[in-house]
Amino acid sequence: MSQQPRRRPSKPYRRPQKDPVRILAFEALRAVDERDAYANLVLPPLLRKAREGGDFDARDAALATELVYGSLRWQGTYDAIIARCVDRPLREVDPPVLDVLTLGAHQLLGTRIPPHAAVSASVELARVVLGDGRAKFVNAVLRKVTAHDLDGWLERVAPEYDEDPEEHLGIVHAHPRWIVSALWDALGGGRAGIEDLLEADNERPEVTLVARPGRSTADELVAAAGGEESTLPGRWSPYAVRLVEGGEPGALDPVREGRAGVQDEGSQLVALALANAPVEGTDRAWLDGCAGPGGKAALLAALAAERGAALLASEKQPHRARLVARALDGNPGPYAVIAADGTRPAWRPGSFDRVLVDVPCTGLGALRRRPEARWRRRPEDLDGFAPLQRELLHQALAAVRVGGVVGYATCSPHPAETRAVVDDVLKARGGEPVRAEWVDARPLMPGVPALGDGPDVQLWPHLHGTDAMYLALLRRTR
Repeated sequence: MSQQPRRRPSKPYRRPQKDPVRILAFEALRAVDERDAYANLVLPPLLRKAREGGDFDARDAALATELVYGSLRWQGTYDAIIARCVDRPLREVDPPVLDVLTLGAHQLLGTRIPPHAAVSASVELARVVLGDGRAKFVNAVLRKVTAHDLDGWLERVAPEYDEDPEEHLGIVHAHPRWIVSALWDALGGGRAGIEDLLEADNERPEVTLVARPGRSTADELVAAAGGEESTLPGRWSPYAVRLVEGGEPGALDPVREGRAGVQDEGSQLVALALANAPVEGTDRAWLDGCAGPGGKAALLAALAAERGAALLASEKQPHRARLVARALDGNPGPYAVIAADGTRPAWRPGSFDRVLVDVPCTGLGALRRRPEARWRRRPEDLDGFAPLQRELLHQALAAVRVGGVVGYATCSPHPAETRAVVDDVLKARGGEPVRAEWVDARPLMPGVPALGDGPDVQLWPHLHGTDAMYLALLRRTR
């Protein structure tokens, strides 16, 4: 009688180990992918809930933040690398699986986490959120990723610079090709400048506070944030304070009470330049025609109050108008907040001495803060914003009186959203009575270098440490 071969005992089932940090990071990536959410809006409430649960400390929060922002920032580059390690087109990999792979790739290629720990943690995450079967696939792919470091992979997946400069820079610096091309056109110059800009886009931006004049001071913000060891003064704005360690600005008394806020220094400079531009005649009525979510409006309202002027803050979307009202709450001077469409004005023509329109745009100037936007935007989005941007500027010029000043601002350096818009609106239009002339914005940003030939101003992350804000100032002449 033949003896049956002895079966090897199967390994006992082991429950996957739940890692709160990586589970939170995965949930954030899924929200960004499924709901077109922005990480800077999704992540804070997730972190707050985790901390309230008691099993999340500051180091956990820092790691989760790095995993989310790093994975989103380098998504296109990691896609190119992962595509070399799978046996099917990347579009056939389920999005949740790809999110786990991207988190794993970032740990392997963008952090100091040891490779074995990065793979092990990613496989455990896959077991928890995807199941054992898909976890095996994740394990196999990430083990292939460990074959090279980031530089080694870039040599394999990016074309040579001389062969295709834009594609090379796009993969090496994690930007879509069309954005590299647009930024290069806007910046001008050679390879060094565009590489500096792309590298700056990939740096984590500082948290910058603004002390609202008459309500708080930079010195108070320094004291509230822990003193000079925890802060740096603003580079250009007298109201700016930079937090060295980041942290939770909302926990600071002046911010919590609305006397100060979080605001990029570029946005502060735009508001200050408009407020300080010379006007002819009266200076009593100011308008922020695209006021949401309220940062510039709050600074303008404080500046207006010091001069006895009133601000009207208008925002089309009611929920964003409520954010503006919250930002302006407690302002000592007269102000009003309304929900209104700037292309269909709720005010009479020629009613204001100063008008700001910070128009909706692609947001290509804030890629440091919203890294997912670079992969979400498409070239055709420019065509969608163009008519709105032109009409908002046209109506802003109609809203200001003769001798008053309009500020056209946008958080994008793309030429189609900046100078091209202003040039088009300034062209003679069928006998319409509104006419305007350029005001040189450069002297209104004292001490700020590299502002170009004027009269408009383009700020840059790599040159000024700000978002890539654009500002054109126009004085109505008829």
